[in-house]
Amino acid sequence: MFMCRFSLLLLDLEEHYFEQHTAYNLTGRGPEANSGSLKICSKSIIFEPDDAVKPILKVLSSYYLSPILHVSGFIKKNFPQIYLIKEENVVAPYKYERVKKKVTFQLEVPGKTEDVVQMLLQLHRASCLDKQGDQTAMVAAILQSRLARTCFDKNSFQHVTENPHMECVAEMVSPLVTNAGHVCITDCNLYFQPMNSYPDLVVQIGLHSVRRIYKRRHGLRPLGLEVFCTENDLCSDIYLMFYSTKERDELYYYIATFLENHIAECTAESYMLQWQRGHISNYQYLLHLNNLADRSVNDLSQYPVFPWVISDYSSTQMGQFAEPFPYHIKISCPRFMYGSHYSSPGYVLFYLVRVAPEHMLCLQNGRFDQADRMFNSVGETWKNCLEGGTDFKELIPEFYGSDSSFLKNLLGLNLGRRQGGGRVENVELPSWASDPDDFLEKMRLALESQYVSEHLHEWIDLIFGYKQRGSEAVAAHNVYICQCVCLCFCSIEDPDQKIAMLTQILEFGQTPRQLFVTHHPQRITPRFHNLSATPSLSSSELSPSSPSMESFEDLTEESKKMAWSNMNKLALQSRHKIHKEAVTGVTVTLSGDSIFSTSQDSTLKMFSKENGLQRSMSFSNMALSSCLMLPDDKIVVCSSWDNNVYFYSIAYGRRQDTLMGHDDAVSHICWRDDKLYTASWDSTVKIWKCVADDISSNKRTQFDLLAEFEHEAGVNTLDLSPAGTLLATGTKEGTLTLWDIANPLPLNQLTCHSGKIHQVAFSPDSRHVLSVGEDSCLVVTDVQTGMLLATVHAEQECFCWDGNTVLSGGMSGDLSVWDLLSSKVIHKIPAHSGAVTCMWMNEQCSTIITGGVDKQIILWKPEY
Repeated sequence: MFMCRFSLLLLDLEEHYFEQHTAYNLTGRGPEANSGSLKICSKSIIFEPDDAVKPILKVLSSYYLSPILHVSGFIKKNFPQIYLIKEENVVAPYKYERVKKKVTFQLEVPGKTEDVVQMLLQLHRASCLDKQGDQTAMVAAILQSRLARTCFDKNSFQHVTENPHMECVAEMVSPLVTNAGHVCITDCNLYFQPMNSYPDLVVQIGLHSVRRIYKRRHGLRPLGLEVFCTENDLCSDIYLMFYSTKERDELYYYIATFLENHIAECTAESYMLQWQRGHISNYQYLLHLNNLADRSVNDLSQYPVFPWVISDYSSTQMGQFAEPFPYHIKISCPRFMYGSHYSSPGYVLFYLVRVAPEHMLCLQNGRFDQADRMFNSVGETWKNCLEGGTDFKELIPEFYGSDSSFLKNLLGLNLGRRQGGGRVENVELPSWASDPDDFLEKMRLALESQYVSEHLHEWIDLIFGYKQRGSEAVAAHNVYICQCVCLCFCSIEDPDQKIAMLTQILEFGQTPRQLFVTHHPQRITPRFHNLSATPSLSSSELSPSSPSMESFEDLTEESKKMAWSNMNKLALQSRHKIHKEAVTGVTVTLSGDSIFSTSQDSTLKMFSKENGLQRSMSFSNMALSSCLMLPDDKIVVCSSWDNNVYFYSIAYGRRQDTLMGHDDAVSHICWRDDKLYTASWDSTVKIWKCVADDISSNKRTQFDLLAEFEHEAGVNTLDLSPAGTLLATGTKEGTLTLWDIANPLPLNQLTCHSGKIHQVAFSPDSRHVLSVGEDSCLVVTDVQTGMLLATVHAEQECFCWDGNTVLSGGMSGDLSVWDLLSSKVIHKIPAHSGAVTCMWMNEQCSTIITGGVDKQIILWKPEY
């Protein structure tokens, strides 16, 4: 049976394969023994004999010594050097014949001989041009001319009813090689038809099977598009490079219409939120970041990069973890600190030579590396990175995968002998690994360990984040030769400089696209306590001091989880229309017997589900903006647009006190630990001493001003962290500010909305803040770093959330249940006839009350 030994990897880098012809090599023997396939390529002629024992012949176009002779259907040519490849069908370094030799080919179809000769002459002229840029331009012109003379063969459609959407030319990308052809996309399928019909006549991908698509930067140009039909695999189904960004983008957005929520799902911030909360593993998160940063297994200059996580490869037991980049503190010159990069094609194939030997031969002109420079030992490689002056390669995802074949010489390759005389065979593993599979399993466990989880963000800052470039990179000793950095290829006008740049990329690799410009937040990890480490403690000392309290807290947490898991099953309990204008706030006594609400109609109402309206109070003729209940269930505090805060005594049925502390409307209030926090449109937030017992005792209260936080615009909302140590404020101009209560200076200040912020709220663990604004966006912000983690477009005005799920009230009057990790609406519940303006939830999350511009108050309960 005929076996194709030809591969695009036999071509030189950046070379094109145009066409093939059945032919005979008549050099010294009869045609019966020398039949094969003649490949016409942009820089060479390749002859693949049908007999797999005979070597493949390759001759470079620039080596033509005499004119090509075309005599009676024969092609004759003198060559000074011929490459002999895969002799005896063995993958090995290329052999050479360096003697002047005349080679004669005869095509099976003689009528094509003249066309082939003319093609060869054209390519020879291109190879003889003085400047490499001119050579490349002439070959590109030949390629485009051939593509223009053909079009996609629609007989390749899977169904006769398919409707073409667009057709264009592109190149299919695989490691070290590209293959030109025609792209056609229909209402059902994406097709690629290679110009040379290699390796298949057509590649077909069903659009409904596509799971992920990524725009790619290929050769420093925004021309790539990679399509995946799986969720988590490293390898894509097709990688295309277009000749124009416009065509690439048109195809991208057309395919994206077949993917539900594709744009929202594929952001670094959404994946960060999933990772930070433990919904995806460290391995999955790193894969996603690599994908978003243009790293692809189809592009060896941008291969996915993974960290070293173990530093001990000599002990019998694994135990010591590696610090992020401890071996990168090596300065080689003032302009850049490293004359290479931590990831390059050579480094990738250093690890993969045992499973991708032909790629190594392609990259290194038909040679393997010297035996002592091969990937011989994991421990030696780590030591060289740690101590060597020029080696600082990072790892590749295969070290954390399940296929250990790259560590074994299963192909029986002759990779040479080391100076000690030993042959290069399998990779030497550390003593703590019993075999390659055990090594990978332990590497995976280490990657997902608590220590790595707590420190991985530091490595991400260097590779994908704010320490990748600029002054932070210099301070972190993380500066590389400029060709490694994401330069604008289009700004280079000289063709020779462009070729030189692409050549350097193949040698040095490229820095990933920067994904984060501020500190990456740390992962939220549970704390595991090793009880055996404290043998002096008795069992009673290790027991909780109050078992009943712990049981109660556990029960409360379980009830909250149960409530949030059933938030999409909210059942309406009752409706109450007791106000004349929009409802602005709701608060409830601890017993739940009495409900209080404020409104723009300037009134505070007291009612119950069973008895309806019980009281109505008015403090001025201006709107009340919010309300809260002091913990003794005796005082309701209301904020007003008349610049005041009012204290209403439930027991006495009258205004107990008034705080006059602002120069404009008081928009929102919070109370914690005998302190009242007031936000105002006068651009301040103030903290007042406000002892609940003093106010309840019917005394005139002295409201001492404890602190004042200045803003550049009116403050519309505020929230305290559960521990009461942090404050979040939102302004009319869309600025979210995070404050340390003990310090009047802002920790982080972000313009995360383009208009007024309606509400802000901390997550239960205080790590994140959710804000909603009039720009129709829900935004999640990391408290530690100030980084925007997720943005969801939705016309919402108020909400409650548990850190993962959001119950929000929208402008349409509906309630929406959101899964922030996927940025999807899980459920919508009809509620009000106008915008929902406020929402209250009890501590157990078992009762929800909403108010709206329709003047109604609605009571809800999740159904279990």
